[in-house]
Amino acid sequence: MNAPASITISPILVADLFVEGERMPVYVHVIDHPNGRILVDTGMTELHPAVVAAFSPRLYPLSKQDFDLAGIDIVVNTHLHADHCGGNHLFAGKPIYVQRRELDNARNEDDYTIREWVDAPGVEYVPVDGELELLPGLRLVPAPGHTAGMQVVVVETGGHPVVVGGDVAVWFGELDEPQTEGQLRVRALDPELVWLAHEHEPWRPRTA
Repeated sequence: MNAPASITISPILVADLFVEGERMPVYVHVIDHPNGRILVDTGMTELHPAVVAAFSPRLYPLSKQDFDLAGIDIVVNTHLHADHCGGNHLFAGKPIYVQRRELDNARNEDDYTIREWVDAPGVEYVPVDGELELLPGLRLVPAPGHTAGMQVVVVETGGHPVVVGGDVAVWFGELDEPQTEGQLRVRALDPELVWLAHEHEPWRPRTA
């Protein structure tokens, strides 16, 4: 199904991490759809010793920005690593869509994430099994690789789709030369562009 032309996607910087000697941004993405406002991933709102030790993060949480938390209707977690679900508690009572496999792994595997952030008070998950049309022209698609339960959001535009990909790729080169099932699936969609959590600009396919 084609999406209305009025769907827009806005990246919001919520943190940066110190990785391999450089600062890596952490973005969440807001999808404005005629039928609702969707937030893809939630970043982090507080420091945790495990995250500080690994990444020395600097935080710019949504709760401290000029951001209408109450205006979000639906939350999607691409996956449940700490830098993607640490703001879930800000949306207690709102539906948070995540692949069932991802939720199970986050709750059961050691050293996977910060469990108290995943199951913060009032957080309500909608477990998804496979693909799901969330709203007209907007669907969730499993994209395993970075995690086994990774998913992306595909926005139909009437032409080539736009993908909000989270960590389906951490840097552009992983989509230029896809290796994982998720990366190959995203490339098979022939997207116009792919928004990633850790790149400032969207990935675009190379032109010959």
